[in-house]
Amino acid sequence: MAVIRKKIWPDYFDAVASGKKKYEFRLNDFDVQEGDTLLLEEWDPATKKYTGRKTEKKVSYSRNFKLSELFWPEEEIREKGFKILSLE
Repeated sequence: MAVIRKKIWPDYFDAVASGKKKYEFRLNDFDVQEGDTLLLEEWDPATKKYTGRKTEKKVSYSRNFKLSELFWPEEEIREKGFKILSLE
């Protein structure tokens, strides 16, 4: 199992670290498999520096999407955007 390091902004870091946010919505620019560990390092976009805070989360599900593979017309996606839900 791999460990994948990624930046995460402060607003999102707190929600992930506390366990409230149980998902990540990311650009598909890296390889990740179920069972891998996502090492999220807090990054401050204002200072463009890491804060030193980190959290690790195990990847339990991963799915890649392309706009052409989604259920909605691309025009509607561009107009309305996406909504991500966390379910318990």
